[in-house]
Amino acid sequence: MKTEFSLAQLADPDIAEADKILRACVHCGFCTATCPTYVLLGDELDSPRGRIYLIKEMLEKDRPPTGEVVKHIDRCLSCLACMTTCPSGVNYMHLVDQARVRIERDYSRPLTERLLRAVLAFVLPRPQWFRASMWLARLGRPFAALLPTGAAAATPTLLRRIKAMLALSPSRLPAPGAAGGTVFAALGERRGRVALLQGCAQQVLAPRINQAAISMLTRHGIEVVLVKDEQCCGALTHHLGHHGDALARARANIDVWRREAEQGGLDAILVTTSGCGTVIKDYGYMLREDREYAPAAAQASALAKDITEYLSGIELLPSGQQGDIKVAYHAACSLQHGQKITHAPKDLLSKNGFVVKDVPESHLCCGSAGTYNILQPDIANRLRDRKVANIASVEPDMIAAGNIGCMVQIAGGTSVPVVHTIELLDWATGGRRPGSN
Repeated sequence: MKTEFSLAQLADPDIAEADKILRACVHCGFCTATCPTYVLLGDELDSPRGRIYLIKEMLEKDRPPTGEVVKHIDRCLSCLACMTTCPSGVNYMHLVDQARVRIERDYSRPLTERLLRAVLAFVLPRPQWFRASMWLARLGRPFAALLPTGAAAATPTLLRRIKAMLALSPSRLPAPGAAGGTVFAALGERRGRVALLQGCAQQVLAPRINQAAISMLTRHGIEVVLVKDEQCCGALTHHLGHHGDALARARANIDVWRREAEQGGLDAILVTTSGCGTVIKDYGYMLREDREYAPAAAQASALAKDITEYLSGIELLPSGQQGDIKVAYHAACSLQHGQKITHAPKDLLSKNGFVVKDVPESHLCCGSAGTYNILQPDIANRLRDRKVANIASVEPDMIAAGNIGCMVQIAGGTSVPVVHTIELLDWATGGRRPGSN
């Protein structure tokens, strides 16, 4: 794609990167076939190729984004299926992230939308605040049916979004998990030492996931540390266009991980929420222009591994499963498209006695996408229903996924138990059955 940035514009490292990305695009349109919003809506501007044109024009003209540009960028899930499909290697992720930063900086949203986004950016990365908000949501859930849904619109109303938030909130909250600063000793001879990302929303909604990971790892001789003063990875605010907040969180995490590595050594930083893993693995890029943090950011990205990625490299205990449980494996977008991890979770489940079923249209997003199912609930629900129907076609006993957002989203449309991959692996090698007390 031909670009027309001035030399002055290209002096900006972000514009220079955008120019490189744009020039890689050859207009082939392969991305349209795997883009969830294009598949649903059939609008060229709701495809990666269409959004690339919009972003190109916005950046080249260096003008504030229009409402039309914002509408189509907001509809993007950042599922990154287009990057898996693209034969030219267009890094759409870094381009759309840059567009979101520009929109947040230069576009004036309606007051109610600004307030909602500000609340999400403040509450979701802070577990204490998020837990309190979930208690409030429990009080509001009985009244959710009274809120109007309204007709599908380019920008859903505030009441529609509040209704979506209430629908996503759990009926009860589990007790909190272990606090930061806790170290879990390896059972038997120590074979390694890792930091386990505590997460923000996940530690409130499903602390059982990291509990299963700790059980699994320590049983296999891995010492696990929950690093003190660790923060949200920054993914939530990053995708809302709050660039400064995301970078501040990245730097804070790099500092505490570096300190932990210097004091006790770390073989890896393990992540059980693939949305977080994708962003942490991108810290090196995000802080590439920061002379103080760039080397440490690159090191943190290199240490970051999805839990299944790490387990694939160690010898596991014999499985106790007999192969009679049929598991539908949901490939989270952030895992299959963002991190390119496609085989490890399924291979681990199969080797440990589960009958793994691929889900039709597995490349399509479930509609969760961080805060997307709150900000774009109508599109998100259509994608969820499509995903649930595809899962139902394989008639599973359980559904396995590697991302808490996907788990909550899918569970909202099915009665089949939805569990994390690590919960099944822990159970197979001597841990608790998912759902048991």
